Amino acid sequence: MRPTQALRGGGGDAPIGQHGKYLGSWGNFGGRKQRGIITYTMSNNRQNPIAGAAHDAVFNTWRRFSKQVLYFAPPMIFFYYAMSWATDRNHYLNSKEGRKEFADSE
Repeated sequence: MRPTQALRGGGGDAPIGQHGKYLGSWGNFGGRKQRGIITYTMSNNRQNPIAGAAHDAVFNTWRRFSKQVLYFAPPMIFFYYAMSWATDRNHYLNSKEGRKEFADSE
């Protein structure tokens, strides 16, 4: 039985492949069967999925932090001190001494 046009890849002008043969669906393009592939597996009860997770978390976090700290620390420190200065200046200007000093400037 011949595959329908939808199975050939959709559309009326989809290529059938070399020599008019159906290529197959994704992952199975009708080529030669692969041979000589060896796979190894381990039983689920023999695996330890969190082996070394705490150690890796500490050192990986430190590595990533040390690479990025110079990008965010200097601007953070600058804006912290700028905001601290602005807050102190605002408190001074709204105090009795500040109002007395700058009363005639308005």
